[in-house]
Amino acid sequence: MSSENNLEVNLESSGKENPLFTINEDDDVIELIGDEIKDTVTGAQAGTSTGKRKRRLTSPVWHFYERLAEKTIDGKSRCKCKKCGAIFISDSQYGTGNLKRHSEKCVRKDTRDVGQLLMNHDISLRNATFDPERFRELLIAAMIMHDLPLAFVEYAGIRSVFSYLRESVSVISRNTARADVLKVYKKEKSRIKCLLEEASGRICLTSDLWTSIATDGYLSLTAHFIDKNWILQKRILNFSLMPPPHTGVALCNKITSLLAEWGIEGRLFSITLDNASANDTFVGLLRSHLNLNYALLAKGEFFHQRCCAHIINLIVQDGLKEIDVAVDKVRESVKYVKGSQVRKEKFLECVRLMSLNPKKGLRQDVPTRWNSTFLMLESAFYYRRAFCHLELSDSNYTNCPTSLEWQKIEKIKKFLGVFFEITNLFSGSKYPTANLYFPSIFKAYVMLKEYSDGTDEDLRAMSLRMLMKFEKYWSEFSVILSIAVILDPRYKLEFVDWSYRKLYGSQSSEFQTVRDKLFSLYEEYTTHQKVNRTSALQEKVASNLDQESESVDMLEEFDDYADNVYSASSKKSELEKYLDETRSDRKTDLDILEYWKLNSQRYPTVARMTRDILSIPVSTVASEAAFSCGGRVLDQYRSSLKPDLVEALMCSRDWLYGLTDSCGISMDQITEDVMNLNISEEPSTQGSNTVVN
Repeated sequence: MSSENNLEVNLESSGKENPLFTINEDDDVIELIGDEIKDTVTGAQAGTSTGKRKRRLTSPVWHFYERLAEKTIDGKSRCKCKKCGAIFISDSQYGTGNLKRHSEKCVRKDTRDVGQLLMNHDISLRNATFDPERFRELLIAAMIMHDLPLAFVEYAGIRSVFSYLRESVSVISRNTARADVLKVYKKEKSRIKCLLEEASGRICLTSDLWTSIATDGYLSLTAHFIDKNWILQKRILNFSLMPPPHTGVALCNKITSLLAEWGIEGRLFSITLDNASANDTFVGLLRSHLNLNYALLAKGEFFHQRCCAHIINLIVQDGLKEIDVAVDKVRESVKYVKGSQVRKEKFLECVRLMSLNPKKGLRQDVPTRWNSTFLMLESAFYYRRAFCHLELSDSNYTNCPTSLEWQKIEKIKKFLGVFFEITNLFSGSKYPTANLYFPSIFKAYVMLKEYSDGTDEDLRAMSLRMLMKFEKYWSEFSVILSIAVILDPRYKLEFVDWSYRKLYGSQSSEFQTVRDKLFSLYEEYTTHQKVNRTSALQEKVASNLDQESESVDMLEEFDDYADNVYSASSKKSELEKYLDETRSDRKTDLDILEYWKLNSQRYPTVARMTRDILSIPVSTVASEAAFSCGGRVLDQYRSSLKPDLVEALMCSRDWLYGLTDSCGISMDQITEDVMNLNISEEPSTQGSNTVVN
């Protein structure tokens, strides 16, 4: 082991006080190596004269300094502090006392956000001294990040760990931890308010009602917007106690007060909700209130959006009522294999004999989760040869599907796979989903119509049931989400025109309706922009007493006059220019936000409109998943907390970390959450999702 390694070991195994490092009072230890000496710091080889002796630098102080290879004009060697970058003379004649003293005092404060440190796993001690306040901040941040109970700080084992690291450490109590969490929440809330104020466009909302195991109702409110850098942002604004009754009037009053608290009532574009019956009343009241006081765009025509993931659930759950007997056989087969360890071993042996991958896994479905049925069929179909071999080797196994039934299973699997992919797509929270709605729903609708008119009896009955439900909820495609796909340069007007012709024939009026709404909305944005420019110009002229500046202002006003009066008849609008441009290749993996960021100077008004429309989330699933860590939302512990602390913990975790791997949330879990919704034909007036362990 080298001296350098010896140094590290000695540092780690120092005395009870366990300082970060210990400085030897002596100067560098001189070590005779032999005729050929190599400087262990610079790596330079010394002369070979036997009369010369080189020193090997073994003082612990060199652990904190970097030797600089080049000497300066005065011929003296120098070194640099690894922490603060300060330069010192390092010739042997000066010793290491000055270096030792600097290392003991050098403290470089890391100004990065505590949450960012944890996300980057960058919490190593950089300072020679222990900072109790920093320790406390990191502790609270970790508790918020990992959803740890407040009593965590009082666990005997945890306190032992802290004492081992530093004997004199002062560990806070759960009451102090609670106060610190609320302090973090208050600080982060101010930051989020600033973020919302700086947002360039309008804000879209999602909202859900939740119920703890103590039957307390909670209302979540989440903001979605695209910031000035064209990055999609999602922030939970509230996770607030919502006592019954959960009527439309009560919901409207609650949401209105929350919006006023955040100061965003006049900047809303849409709200996406599930299909709870109370939501229709609630949205009607809220729309009237906002129109009366703040004027929604298009008089609120596009304000209410229905959660597409919930509608897909309704459609697929209805189709599964026509489930084939072959699916029942697969279900029983999986139950049989997982029924005992002996059967599992037998099946694994069959898997090996068939040269299949045992790690893919065999999934068992849950009746309330239609996606679990799809995943079960997908995994069982992969292992179909193993099941057939098990039937030959195990006389007790009697539910193996026949060859014909395996063909049916493959068709059902592919059929459900379309809706599985759509749900995954709509559940995304890191990319816009509004422009993905129309192509996805169109694809599903065409498939249902083809299967319902087809001769395949295996899928015909299922498709007919699903098509009836589909047309009940989507008899008319959402106009604003049809406009969203037009603002995707890969599709534009041509795709909407072609789609409606394919669905309803060449004489249908749907396409013209969408086109008219698009241009009407664009004109509204143009009017708003002119009003804003005129107001800004008037304020500038009124406040500027300088004659030269005032003449420049008048020329700017002239530009507007000339553009509007003399050029309007001959110039195409921004929207027309955009639509006339050749479409981008549909098969390219286009980053639509990057596209509009680059083209916002060419089409500023269209870009403003696009920014708002692409902020619309087509599903509330993303906001639901934000409250689910490892499959739990409000478990027994969280349900026992006071409402203000529940909100502080939920919101702070989202504001500091969002949906990261650190919180243990994956897209699979998000998808499973939406599949696990308790869906009925007549939704409860409360519209709540009951959450248990």
